[in-house]
Amino acid sequence: MYDACRDANVAGSGIAKLTDIRWDEPSSRAVGPADKVALIKAARSLLGAITHVLVLADKVVIKQLLQVQDKVASSLDRLEQVTNFTEFVNVFSQFGQEMVELAHLTGDRQNDLKDEKRRAQMGVARSVLEKGTMMLLTSCKTCLRHPECASARRNKDGVFRQLRQAMELVRFVVRDSPRANGGDADTMPSFLEGNPACLHAALRHFEDLIEITQMAGVSGKTQEQLTSGLEAALESTQDFTDSAYTSHERRERILLLSETLRSQLAAMLQTGLARENEMPGAEFAAMALRLQQTSQEFRKELQDTALEQANDIFSSSSDVEMVARMKSAGLAGDLDKIDELTVQICEHSEQLQEACKLLRHIAAAEPLVVAAEHAENNLQTLGPQVISAAQTLCTHPSSKIAKENLDIFCDSWEMQVNDLSMLVKETTDICRGRTMAEKQTYMSLPRPGEQAKIVKLGLEMKLITSEMDAETEKWEEAENDVVKRAKNMSSMAFSMYLFTRGEGPLKTTQDLFTQAAYFAEEANKLHKSVREFLYQVPSGGHKNELQSYLDTVPPLIQQLLFTIKSPTIGKAATFNKVDSVIQETKNLMNAIAKLVTTCLICATKYSIDYRSSPHMAHRWRHQSPMASNGDDASTSSEASGVVRSASAQKALHSLSGYSDVLQ
Repeated sequence: MYDACRDANVAGSGIAKLTDIRWDEPSSRAVGPADKVALIKAARSLLGAITHVLVLADKVVIKQLLQVQDKVASSLDRLEQVTNFTEFVNVFSQFGQEMVELAHLTGDRQNDLKDEKRRAQMGVARSVLEKGTMMLLTSCKTCLRHPECASARRNKDGVFRQLRQAMELVRFVVRDSPRANGGDADTMPSFLEGNPACLHAALRHFEDLIEITQMAGVSGKTQEQLTSGLEAALESTQDFTDSAYTSHERRERILLLSETLRSQLAAMLQTGLARENEMPGAEFAAMALRLQQTSQEFRKELQDTALEQANDIFSSSSDVEMVARMKSAGLAGDLDKIDELTVQICEHSEQLQEACKLLRHIAAAEPLVVAAEHAENNLQTLGPQVISAAQTLCTHPSSKIAKENLDIFCDSWEMQVNDLSMLVKETTDICRGRTMAEKQTYMSLPRPGEQAKIVKLGLEMKLITSEMDAETEKWEEAENDVVKRAKNMSSMAFSMYLFTRGEGPLKTTQDLFTQAAYFAEEANKLHKSVREFLYQVPSGGHKNELQSYLDTVPPLIQQLLFTIKSPTIGKAATFNKVDSVIQETKNLMNAIAKLVTTCLICATKYSIDYRSSPHMAHRWRHQSPMASNGDDASTSSEASGVVRSASAQKALHSLSGYSDVLQ
């Protein structure tokens, strides 16, 4: 890289000298470069040197990304092997840090990619990795809490498999992009190999061949191309005709148009070959025009079939109601009801997957094709995971961590179905001749390109909350003041993270600022509680460490409140304020996480009795890691979607505003 930069510098200096314009005193005029051949040669040399630098820089970025991915994969392997909760917390903390770094690098790479398909695939992989982090946390905790439960192990194994597939897709996209630079492309990921050709692309290719033949006439080569092109397109229609959810009328219409296309093509080729050495006449042109019209009619019929099937699903089913019944059956320990709902979810999942398959065939844009493939794969994976999580809760109906785990997977299912409904809308817009709808940006936030920084900060904050949640799960006193306030703050921070994704209860930037103010208020109360507790800690290293962490909190609270109260005018200023609020909240959350961890260590080491109020005494009791059950504080309230306390936030999680802001 150093040598390449030096060569580029030399080439730049050379062309600078050749293009130097000087003032000639005798002639009193400016004198420019005289040797045009040398100038052209120098320009080519500079272009080659700069290209060499760019190619090497791209290889460096790719190598860096793959190294980070290898670290994440290694941590993922370690997570799969942990056998106790303490070890899990440590490994998950490292995994979270590596995931943040990978999110930054893959986000930058996604923005650099020029190919629409590869850019969409990278976005899909990043989305799976991000959403899978929370599912990984709860499924692993459930498996550690109930190691003998087979359904819990199946649930966890499914998450690991999903994350590894996403990692495989990231590697494929990264390694595929530099083929022109001499890099070796990886093979197609195994879970994408079985996807057939897109019918829309096959029909478009066939129609292009008709236009070429209409101008140039029919030859032996064009006859073979047209015949094979039509058969390739018609082969994909089997997904439409073989689907159990395609109506009889639609199926008959598709088969009739298929035969019409074959007969019209055969007639056109026969006419063209009869006059092979002549220019195409009016009769041939008319036959070609009829064939094109039939092809367009055929395309329209396929589009109507796919969209009709998708719209029927959303008009006749309620996923929210279905997963709610699954949760209720799990809590009640009703295994028979779980088995009954399992059949319903499997049938519904199969119908959704069929809709995705047909949407993929009619999608006219590569990003929509990739989105349909992702939706089909994700639904195929999520269905069994929801069922496994429900079976685990049914086996252990009093386990709160099992309930939390089922909630997370049900939320993911609903979110995926919501994403599919948006995909149907976008595909409908294109099929009806409208321009491709831009993905909805969240209220008052900048456009996706500007949102990248905010999203990265939000992801970092989510990982901090996950670590603190894992730490507080070790403590069994639900009314312990510090633990309760720590969980409240974790819940508030999680709602702010959801805002950066365009989801959750916070709908506007004002909601975000109000939530941040409540967050600061809760941090101040926690600070006072820990300060009272500090007096009971004996002098020594632990007390000094706790004091140092305690001293960092008030300045961070003041900085957050100052940022919240600062006035703004215009979108740019609002964006900067949102950015600053998320950053300050993340910093405060990080300090609180360290403070709470140290506080709990002191309580355990010195067996301190702690009073959260003058009227109620509480014993700080450390719970066995294997007995952690994921309790959450239960009280919450909301105003305009703003969470005041506890992780009842999860019940407020709105699925109506999903926006992929990681592009």
